Amino acid sequence: MTKSRRDEPMYAQIHDYILDGIQAGEWKAGDRLPSENELAARFGVSRITSKKAMEKLVEEGIAYRMQGKGSFVSASPGSGKPVLYASPTPAADRNGLVALILPRVDNRFTSNLLKGVEAVLDEAGCRVLLCSAHDSPERERLLLAEAIRLGVGGIIVYPANGEGYNEEILRLTLEGFPIVVIDRYLKGVETNCVCSDHRDGARQAVEHLLELGHRRIAFASTRPEGTTSLEDRLAGYEEALSERGVLPDRGNMLFDTNEDTVLAFLRERPETTAVFATHYVIGLRFIAAARRLGRRVPKDLSVVCFDDYEYSDLSAVPPTCIVQQEERIGREAASLALARMRNRALPRSKLVLPTELVVRASTAPAPNQ
Repeated sequence: MTKSRRDEPMYAQIHDYILDGIQAGEWKAGDRLPSENELAARFGVSRITSKKAMEKLVEEGIAYRMQGKGSFVSASPGSGKPVLYASPTPAADRNGLVALILPRVDNRFTSNLLKGVEAVLDEAGCRVLLCSAHDSPERERLLLAEAIRLGVGGIIVYPANGEGYNEEILRLTLEGFPIVVIDRYLKGVETNCVCSDHRDGARQAVEHLLELGHRRIAFASTRPEGTTSLEDRLAGYEEALSERGVLPDRGNMLFDTNEDTVLAFLRERPETTAVFATHYVIGLRFIAAARRLGRRVPKDLSVVCFDDYEYSDLSAVPPTCIVQQEERIGREAASLALARMRNRALPRSKLVLPTELVVRASTAPAPNQ
């Protein structure tokens, strides 16, 4: 005797309800689906039951999740809607498809990365699928799994902050899949990786400030634990100070860098004459906070940040910064991925590229020098 839908578990009925709605056109690709709470209320079940139904839809590629925003209908069955852009290369076959997964696609750094990756892949007759993880490790994991289901020949991933690697990256690395990681490396596991010399870049920044006579140099960053690029920048900061006989002071380090905490940090530490920020956004917050407190940049406070941004030389205070070779990082990552796609037996490779200190108007000799 065939089971009717009424005989199915409730999570399966909710699953079928959503699937029927998609097939009937009630929800189209990209549409937000009812929340787990809404489904639980509609069917008179617990949220655990509705969550199980949504998880099954995500596993099947019918829906995808965006952290903090909800669940959405995939672009096509099984797609998980990862593809934001595909460079046209009609001659390329399925194995010539390379997924590029970035934490976001709204800044100069990732734009230049894409430019470098695409240049190399186009020349090789391959296509690039660009995916944004929206800074979500969970979405990144789903995109990695979906890329494999799509049959890509290789993957290039710039991991989201706050993680060493997600488990899917580790699994693919250990299985010998052609995956290349940008900006990070996994401690204790040899990985195909292309990154900047973050430690030396930080040393350059701090040595520049030390040469200007600064001794009370703050370190400002998001939490570095689990993000090797940030851990290396912290290590470079501490090494540069120690080599000049300046004891690194944990009280002069800030790891919560919203506007209010930056302002409070400067207000409570009038003796601080310089800041090394691990990202230009953090550096700009310090410049803005100093202005609010009546401290002049660079006369009263010097600021050096890691990374540059578009038209930075036109800013009210053009920042001194550490510049990475974004386009070259993209080119090298694509070349590394192609080599592993052609020969998976090649040993894993880590390429570290030098950075450059660009001195502008946000740094000056320490007060009373």
